[in-house]
Amino acid sequence: QVQFVESGGGLVQPGGSLRLSCATSGLLFKLYKIAWYRQTPGNGREMVASQNPVNYKDYADFAKGRFTITRNNADSTVVLRMNKLTPEDTAVYYCHEKFDTTEYWGQGIQVNVSS
Repeated sequence: QVQFVESGGGLVQPGGSLRLSCATSGLLFKLYKIAWYRQTPGNGREMVASQNPVNYKDYADFAKGRFTITRNNADSTVVLRMNKLTPEDTAVYYCHEKFDTTEYWGQGIQVNVSS
């Protein structure tokens, strides 16, 4: 079955950096569009960054210049590097993978930005 293992979240001070990782198994990773979303209490999930199978990348406006998404088809992982974090980046971050009408979500990982 499809399994996601997300890691790298936690507490960081404003201005700091974090690296989120999502390791996937059980699907043909290279065919999937991969993305990171985030969600804060009382709000819906919003797209942070995505990368399609031909490596086109898209970023939310708040992520441009600060976040970088990278996929590795060899080991079926997707990494989100986040720099210059602010308290507004505090959220649960979710790995998402989609191919045609099939999509999967990771379990979510908490990121807290606070002094």
